[in-house]
Amino acid sequence: MSVKSTRFTVLELLNKMDKQAYSNIVLDSALEKSGFSDRDKSFVSRLFYGTVERKLTLEYIVSMYSSKPLHKLDAVVVNILKIGLYQLLYMDSVTDSAAVNESVVLAKQCGKSSAAGFVNAVLRSFIRSGKEIPFPEDRVKRLGLEYSCSHELVKKLCEDYSFEQAEDLLKASVTPHKTFLRVNNLKISSEKLIFEFNALGLSVKACSITDNCLESEKLGGVEHCGLFQQGFFHVQDLSSQLCCKTLSPQPNDTVIDLCAAPGGKAFTITELMGCSGKVIACDIHSNRVNLIKKGAERLGLSIEAIKNDAKVFNESFPQADKVLCDVPCSGFGVIRSKPELKYTELNSISRLPEVQYDILCTASKYLKPGGELVYSTCTLNRDENDNVIDRFLNEHKNFIPINIMEEYGNKSYKMTIFPRDFGCEGFFISKIRKGEF
Repeated sequence: MSVKSTRFTVLELLNKMDKQAYSNIVLDSALEKSGFSDRDKSFVSRLFYGTVERKLTLEYIVSMYSSKPLHKLDAVVVNILKIGLYQLLYMDSVTDSAAVNESVVLAKQCGKSSAAGFVNAVLRSFIRSGKEIPFPEDRVKRLGLEYSCSHELVKKLCEDYSFEQAEDLLKASVTPHKTFLRVNNLKISSEKLIFEFNALGLSVKACSITDNCLESEKLGGVEHCGLFQQGFFHVQDLSSQLCCKTLSPQPNDTVIDLCAAPGGKAFTITELMGCSGKVIACDIHSNRVNLIKKGAERLGLSIEAIKNDAKVFNESFPQADKVLCDVPCSGFGVIRSKPELKYTELNSISRLPEVQYDILCTASKYLKPGGELVYSTCTLNRDENDNVIDRFLNEHKNFIPINIMEEYGNKSYKMTIFPRDFGCEGFFISKIRKGEF
């Protein structure tokens, strides 16, 4: 398959992203139908995700080197320029001349022949400048443009934490990251699974942070591996595994996972319990409940997957020893996996804390006296994290906070995990216990 076709595919995907699509969904769908070789698929994935990941940086460069204001340029032409600029800046495997020439060809291929000269001029002007990017002096604005994140989100992160922590998070969002696997210890040991991976020429090693967890620097497409199909592991970020560890489910417990799909935490919880007791995994959408069922079947785990609205109390549920309340959130902790989240308008998520609080209140009603609940999110927004759990504790005096993750130096009932802490995704975990009376 020609390189022209791969770039044209990336352009089509970027055009879809302009209509608020999800990067992983549009990419997976396109590659499945493409007929591309593995090498071409890798090229498309790198160029597409990279261009989305660096969207604001690339648009800023266009605005600096274009004779026309960005808002007056055709959106498709802007995407062509971003594709070209990404190759010039971040892909050593592509020569400067190829990046420019193929961008000009791309303009002609998609019916923008009149803009071909303009594309050529902007890209060559950038090369002649020594690929200089004149960032603003204001450090918050610079941070947003250098690591491609909306100004209001950068400002929010700096206010919630610090400039340094915001910078660490955004740096991590544009750097390669590890893949973490959860070993299904009911079928295989970590040592045996490492041996099996190595026999396939795949490099994995035991994670030093927690048991039955493997990590790898390069392990793409692992879901297609025979070891996966045999149910020896599931892909789960370390932060999510630590969340399950914090819940500390015991053999024969009754556990409810209220927002479970696609099921990773429910799987780990069941494995931690030795597949004893009862695990109820819920989601409001039938198709996502089916994902949980299929995953549990592949792993050989006994899980009761149920369609359920987490905000509404379900009288048919048993009282639980443990409840996991991993609520829907803005996802700012996983921006390196879902780069489009860096461009979220904060007013679009303003209602989330109220929804999260409602789910938490409902979740708490399922606990037995003395039962424990973990409230968690994959975001780093204090409005959705600290403020929600603290409001709950303030308004529910029969619940007490439980210190967590003390083995990692934490001294509180809540912990915010940044990528720099363990090399994993950003995450928030907190734990509370219902009074005995």
